[in-house]
Amino acid sequence: MPEITNLVFTHKEVVTALLKSQDIHEGIWGLYVEFGIGAANVGPSPDEIQPAAIIPVLKIGFQKFNEVTNISVDASEVNPITKKTKTSKIVETE
Repeated sequence: MPEITNLVFTHKEVVTALLKSQDIHEGIWGLYVEFGIGAANVGPSPDEIQPAAIIPVLKIGFQKFNEVTNISVDASEVNPITKKTKTSKIVETE
């Protein structure tokens, strides 16, 4: 079997994993990505330089949503409260 070099996840899988890591069991939450923007002159040689945009991913997280979409989940369904779970955390954003 070949060595695994990449693992990819859907938006919903990422949100579900983050909710579980933060012990959140209620509310509708969706993927949040914050981008930056920069610019540079790039090219394969000094004679072929072009202005280019650089868009780094600054933050990845989740935020409250009003409804379940293709990038959001209902925490009560994907991370239900079990007998081992006592309380739920709510994440505060900046």
